[in-house]
Amino acid sequence: MHAIGVRQPGGPDALEELRPAAEPLGPGQVRIRVGCATVNPADAVIRSRPRQDEADVVRVPGMEVAGVITEIGPDVDRPFEPGDAVMAIVVPSGEHGGYRSDLVVPSGSVAKVPAGLSQTQAATVPMNGLTAQLALDTLALPAGASVAVSGAAGTVGGYVIQLAKLAGLIVIADAGRQDEAFVRACGADEIVPREDDFAAEIRRRHPAGVDGLVDCAVLDSAALPAVKDGGTVVTVRGYQGDGTDRVHVTPIFVRDYVEAGDKLDRLSDLAGSGRLTVRVAGVLPAEQASGAHHKLEERGRRGRLVLEFDN
Repeated sequence: MHAIGVRQPGGPDALEELRPAAEPLGPGQVRIRVGCATVNPADAVIRSRPRQDEADVVRVPGMEVAGVITEIGPDVDRPFEPGDAVMAIVVPSGEHGGYRSDLVVPSGSVAKVPAGLSQTQAATVPMNGLTAQLALDTLALPAGASVAVSGAAGTVGGYVIQLAKLAGLIVIADAGRQDEAFVRACGADEIVPREDDFAAEIRRRHPAGVDGLVDCAVLDSAALPAVKDGGTVVTVRGYQGDGTDRVHVTPIFVRDYVEAGDKLDRLSDLAGSGRLTVRVAGVLPAEQASGAHHKLEERGRRGRLVLEFDN
């Protein structure tokens, strides 16, 4: 069993191959032989942040994986069998993270990979898809309401658009010229040029403001004027804004949905049927994780890089 992680926090080159002990299997858990792990911006934060305490000396990133179930613990109430191809969301902690070839997670964090979807594609769904679903559930807008999406061409942004359309919402999304076709194909009703003042352009088109906004581009307080008085802004990476009380600013954290198995099942079904568009930017061997993290820092990359484990 091997993993990729850091002993000393730092840049992409701090990642190295590790040999952690196998994780014990407890009640309600399943063991997965990991085939693929997605590389996400959160992984770079885990890799680079200063040490918190002695338990944080060795750190394995990775928040979503795909692989095969090899063992099922007692009291698992979901319909899994050894040999099932599955995807899973992971909450990294110390040596526990997605960049390892053997992983134990709660069964509620797991969904089967649908027919027609590869493990490489499936690995990009759990964390990013659940983040998008949590954002929309937090807004709780009724069908026919308007939602703006910043960073709409990104992985989470694209999922937000498609899930919002399935919920009957009117979507106003930003996009650069090179991304307009993708954002429109996701179902956006209106597209705001990426180079413009996002909030001002939305107000020009919708003078009263939109009902809600999902800020995937981390615009923080600059996004708030787009939303009507009393509306809600959902942020996906905390909030560093001005503390206004004109609108409700709600940071979300995907760990709140880490065992939302029914929602992950739905995302799996949507991805398998093509109603949720998965995008893989490239595939690298796990041993080249440093290179993947260097690529992660490049601007304009669409889709997610995926690490493959040789099991």
